[in-house]
Amino acid sequence: MQRVANCILEYNEQILLIKKPSRGWYAMPGGKMEQGETIKEAAVREYWEETGLHLIQPRLAGVFTFNIYEQDHLEKEWMMFTFACKSHEGMLNEYCREGELKWKPRNEILTLPMAKGDKQIFEHVLASEDILYGSFQYTSDYQLLDFRLETQ
Repeated sequence: MQRVANCILEYNEQILLIKKPSRGWYAMPGGKMEQGETIKEAAVREYWEETGLHLIQPRLAGVFTFNIYEQDHLEKEWMMFTFACKSHEGMLNEYCREGELKWKPRNEILTLPMAKGDKQIFEHVLASEDILYGSFQYTSDYQLLDFRLETQ
């Protein structure tokens, strides 16, 4: 099972997102965990690698499982650990090989094109400090089939 960690960084009422070239969807910067890393170490490292920004005191905001199905067959499964942060250091990278980095107004986040599950995550994290737990089921072309969410 693949493990990924990402972060929602809010600064001056804006959220830093990455616009992925494959679908034109916005996402939270982050990526795959390396062996031996804690989930927090992975989130901080991946965020820095993609953005050039060092997160200061990120907090765990959500833990999620994702299952991708091709018809009725499970094709891929991964876990995602999402952090939230309001403080950072460093200069934003001018270039990111994963996509285009963009600061977007906090109040526009839910109107942007993104995976439906990500919208559910943003909706919760921007409104609450409770940890969100969830499970998402998608088709192989990332159509949301079903999801479950709960807080502490």
